[in-house]
Amino acid sequence: MDIRFSGSRSEIAPLTWGQWAIWDAMQKTAPDDHYFNFGRVLAVPKRARPLTVERAAELLGALVERHESLRTRLRTGPYPGAGPYQALEATGTIPVTVSDDDPEKLLDALAETAFDYEGEWPLRVGLVLAGGEVTHIVLVFCHVAADGLGAAIAITDLRLLLLRGALPGPPPPSPLDLARRQESDRGLKVAGAAAAYWESEYRRIPPTMFDQPADAPETPPIWRAQLVSRALELALQQVAAANTMSTSTVLLAATSALAGRAGGHDMCAMLPIVGNRFRGDTANVVTTLSQEGLFVLDLRVNSFRDLLRAARPASLRAYRSAYHDPRDRNRLAAQVSLERGTPIHPYCCFNDARLADRVDPSHDERTVRRAMDATTLTWPLSQEKLNCRFCLHVSGEPGGLGVSLTADTRFMSRKAMERYLFDLEALMVEAAFHEVLEPIG
Repeated sequence: MDIRFSGSRSEIAPLTWGQWAIWDAMQKTAPDDHYFNFGRVLAVPKRARPLTVERAAELLGALVERHESLRTRLRTGPYPGAGPYQALEATGTIPVTVSDDDPEKLLDALAETAFDYEGEWPLRVGLVLAGGEVTHIVLVFCHVAADGLGAAIAITDLRLLLLRGALPGPPPPSPLDLARRQESDRGLKVAGAAAAYWESEYRRIPPTMFDQPADAPETPPIWRAQLVSRALELALQQVAAANTMSTSTVLLAATSALAGRAGGHDMCAMLPIVGNRFRGDTANVVTTLSQEGLFVLDLRVNSFRDLLRAARPASLRAYRSAYHDPRDRNRLAAQVSLERGTPIHPYCCFNDARLADRVDPSHDERTVRRAMDATTLTWPLSQEKLNCRFCLHVSGEPGGLGVSLTADTRFMSRKAMERYLFDLEALMVEAAFHEVLEPIG
C-alpha cells in the first residue's frame, strides 16, 4: 500500500534556520542520527470508524498535499550560494507499513533507522489493523521536516481529516516560503539582533560546561538515565505557583544550577530548545522551527528564590535569541574561540517537550514527600555518538514528570548522572516548602 499525493508546485529553496540547526546536529551525531527520529500514534476516532486501509491512505495523501514539508527532501547541493538546500516535490508515493502489532512497537520499528535524507520522503507511515479495519495510524517524522509542535499540528489535521474528510481554509505557510522570508532584509535584521546577543554572551560564559574527564567512561560512551517522579511534578507546580512562573522556567533554572555545580562553574550557559512559534508567520507551520537559545545564569546568589528572580529575564533573553541563523552562530563561535584561545560551546542543553503547563499548588508537604517513594530511574538508551555532553529532556509520563538525562560518560559518569537526577528531585521538593539558602551552584 502506498500514499499517493499530488501537490501544486515543485521548487527549491535554501534551508530555513531551523533546518540548518537540526541538520548540523544530525551530521555531528551520524551514524547514530536515528536518535533524532520521533513519532506519534493516533488512535482512529470512533466516529471515523470503520476505516479501511484504502481510505486511510487517501486521507494521508491529503495531509501530505496540505503540508509541503512532508514532501520536501534535502539536497546536499550545492544550492546557488551555499548547500545544502530543500527540494519540494509536487507528486510522489510514500510506502505504508500495515501491521497487526502493538502501535508503540510499530512506532519503535519505524523509527529505529536513520532517514535517507535525499532519497526518502521525511515521513514514515504505519497502519495498525484489528478485525480488518484501521485502528491506529503511526507517523514517524524526520526531524528536518518537523519538530514536536509541528508534528502536533499534523496530527490535529489528520484527526480532522478522519472526522470530516477535508480541512477548511488555505494551506499554512511552508518551509520553502519561510526560508525566503528569512533571507529577506527583514529576516536579516532579526538574525543580526540575535547574533549580537550570542556574541556578547560568548565573550563571558565558561568555554564549556563539562570539561573535566570522568573516571572510567562507559562503552558505548553515551548513556541516558530517565527519572519518573510524581513528587518532582507536584513540587515543581508548588514552586511555580509561589513564584508566579512557568514550571518550565523553574526547571530550567534548577537544571542550570545543578549543571553549574556538577561542572564546577559559578555561571551556567545552557542551551534550551525553543519552539519559535511566537510569530504570526510561524505559528501553524509544519516544519522544524525549534532551535537552541542561549540561557546564561549567574549562580552566585543567596537563595533559590533569588536564582528564580534572575532566571525570569534571562529566560526571556534566551527565548528571543533562539530565532537565529545558525551560520551566524557558527561564525561567531569560531571568532570568539580564536580571541579567547579556546573553543566556546556549552555542550549543555535543556528540552522541555511538554505541550501544556499545569500549576496546582494544593498538595501538602507530606503528600509530596511520600510520593518520592514511587520515583523510578531506568537506563533506556546507550549509543556511540551525540553532538552534546549533557542533554536534559522533560516529558509528561503516566507516573509523573519524566526527566531524562543523556550524557557523555567521558565527562559525566553514570553515577554522577544518577546523582544529578535525584538531586534535582530533592532540590525541588525542598524548595516547594522551605527556603533553600545553601549555595545552589
